[in-house]
Amino acid sequence: MKPMTNESPGPGPMVTDFPHPGRLLEQAYRELDLAISGTDEQRKAVGSLKMLPRPWDPDSLTRAPLRRELWTWLDAFTSWLNTEYVWDVAGVVPDCWPQHPHLVRELAVLADQRRRAALSLGSDALEEWHRYALPAFVERMRQRVKNHCDDGHPQWPAKGRHSRHLAEPATTQRLEVFDRDVAARWPPEVGPRLRVVDGQTIDTGTGEILEE
Repeated sequence: MKPMTNESPGPGPMVTDFPHPGRLLEQAYRELDLAISGTDEQRKAVGSLKMLPRPWDPDSLTRAPLRRELWTWLDAFTSWLNTEYVWDVAGVVPDCWPQHPHLVRELAVLADQRRRAALSLGSDALEEWHRYALPAFVERMRQRVKNHCDDGHPQWPAKGRHSRHLAEPATTQRLEVFDRDVAARWPPEVGPRLRVVDGQTIDTGTGEILEE
């Protein structure tokens, strides 16, 4: 057996810098910081808190330039993640990650948490990211992707089952179950629904005042 040898490191730094978000994303983060810890005037200036874009939730990015910038940042983050934290091929985020909605959503959260950990004045947040967030993400990715994308992005393996879920008769069967559940808890009223209140006859089911 050939003995293992230590390869001499190539040129360059031992680690590469975490990719920073772009200008629009940084502005979104500043507005979120003001919403959390700003003055009353500052919170008022940022507008409706419900409408603030949250980079960890792509659904909240309703402006095209901001959404496009998020994809650019996540692409840089994924390349950085594969470079800095992956040794075995099983942990590599596949290059087709934009075609996996579950990876898109999880990478957005993972990148946001890594950014926040780096801004902390202590190391606890980064240690938690290393210990919990990153390993949990890798494990979920392995369970979902498995080896399907080793040789390129295939057709969605669960497409047939999902199509049956959306088609008849499955949709009708689910609606019938929903209706039976509601009927079991709130059975239709039986008998008269009329009541005299202040001399007026009222249908208690509809609230309609009936004429004499």
